[in-house]
Amino acid sequence: MATNVYFNPFPKNITSEQLLVEDLLIEAMQIYGMEVFYLPRSSRDQVDFLYGEDTLKQYTEAYTIEMYLEDVTGMEGEGDFISKFGLEIRDEVTLLISRRRFAATVPQKRPQEGDLVYVPLVQNFFEITFVEHENNQAMYYTLGRGRGANVYVYALKMKQFVFSNEIVDTGIREVDEQIRDAYPRTRITLLSGSGNFVEDEIVYQGANLAYATAQAIVHNTTANSFIDIIRVSGSFLTGSVKGNTSSANWIINTVSDTALMNTAFEDVVDNARIQSEAAGILDFTEHNPFGEP
Repeated sequence: MATNVYFNPFPKNITSEQLLVEDLLIEAMQIYGMEVFYLPRSSRDQVDFLYGEDTLKQYTEAYTIEMYLEDVTGMEGEGDFISKFGLEIRDEVTLLISRRRFAATVPQKRPQEGDLVYVPLVQNFFEITFVEHENNQAMYYTLGRGRGANVYVYALKMKQFVFSNEIVDTGIREVDEQIRDAYPRTRITLLSGSGNFVEDEIVYQGANLAYATAQAIVHNTTANSFIDIIRVSGSFLTGSVKGNTSSANWIINTVSDTALMNTAFEDVVDNARIQSEAAGILDFTEHNPFGEP
């Protein structure tokens, strides 16, 4: 016996009842959900497909959108634990986002693995590891909606973002400030010159910024003493360093990339400590310091 044509739960076309459910779902997310920032990854044309990673991830845009936390009891995943590599934080979370609202807000086809979501509530970034388009708790194929992956929501499976010098520069201060202190810093001590550098301005070496041999962003500065810089491109050598905004111009005394820092996600300073300790153990003047000649 065929299904009732007047109460067919699996129609071939989108119906007004399905649209009503979707409208109610969006409204519920806007009432009970939370406002987050969605950061698309903008370096997909440079993906290393052999290792499945980017040479340098960039996040230069952020879009405000509402999402709903699927598990309201707290974070999922393995949590915080001490391993042989130190303290590791493996928090995971699943957020639901309306398919229609995403299409209207973010200029890309669908959420992508590797994109970031910044959650102001916990002041943290989460990286999308998998995008689920068939989610039981998000009303699985309600009223037959589901043909051709045309579902109401996406379920974003995410893990806490582990920062590794990715460029996060969205122009939204609330987002950019959270990642600012995580960049490794290089300290330039100043010898003599004029003007005062200002935070977040571009500093460079060269005739002008267009022909700079090295450039970076000022993280913090002490007038007439030193500047700490981040996102360094090139190598700062002896000579002068100039400020693109302040027009400050100073002669460099020393350049050190071992400045102390307050990392937000992981202690990348350990790399410098390991290198320093290894230099006292291994003799790199030998052709093969790890074995016999």
